[in-house]
Amino acid sequence: MSSPAEFYQSLPPITKAYGTACLVVTVVCQIGLLSPADIAYFSILDWQVWRLITNFFFLGKFSINFGIRLLMIARYGVQLENGPFQRRTADFLWMMLFGALSLLVLSIIPIFSSPFLGISLVFMLLYLWSREFPNANINLYGLVTLKAFYLPWAMLCLDVIFGSPIVPDLLGIIAGHLYYFLTVLHPLAGGKNILKTPAFIHKQVMKWRIGAPPPSSVAQQQDRATGVAFRGRSYRLGG
Repeated sequence: MSSPAEFYQSLPPITKAYGTACLVVTVVCQIGLLSPADIAYFSILDWQVWRLITNFFFLGKFSINFGIRLLMIARYGVQLENGPFQRRTADFLWMMLFGALSLLVLSIIPIFSSPFLGISLVFMLLYLWSREFPNANINLYGLVTLKAFYLPWAMLCLDVIFGSPIVPDLLGIIAGHLYYFLTVLHPLAGGKNILKTPAFIHKQVMKWRIGAPPPSSVAQQQDRATGVAFRGRSYRLGG
């Protein structure tokens, strides 16, 4: 079994960076060096522009729920980045950025207003993972075994039962399905893919030298037809 340090080093770059940022920000807030109010997001028109970013790194105070969210990043985010997004770091980064932008826009709607959108972004990762691996069997807290396809809804129901707000989870599902629709369902129905990873994202990732080397030219040519790495699974659930 690998050590914690070896496990950490083995994590893919974007998931590792996001998970680390969430842990550091939460620790800093927990010990009182920073107030959550200083990084909260209140309005998309707020002149304190850092709030548009920092609010995604706070997953709540130390609690069981915080641990669960961090584990969701470590499991579902890692499996996405190492699976359908393997060797496609730019596409995974663009997916995260699109999700964050979608959540910021959705939060303008009064009923979806939330000062922290980190939980929603994590839930978006869970939703996309459940669409990529819908037939995986998941044991939910040792209580019930269900298909991964239903996991986001089961987690949402559990959060409601235990008194957590429903809005963050619901926002994540909406943002995740929007990405899934634009990258999988709409193109499968004959529509044009309008969510290709911008060239500047690819250039920035190459500049940072993060992730694995890009795929072969053959794979790149195949991806130009869709423009994204995420495929989703549009088939029915198996028995």
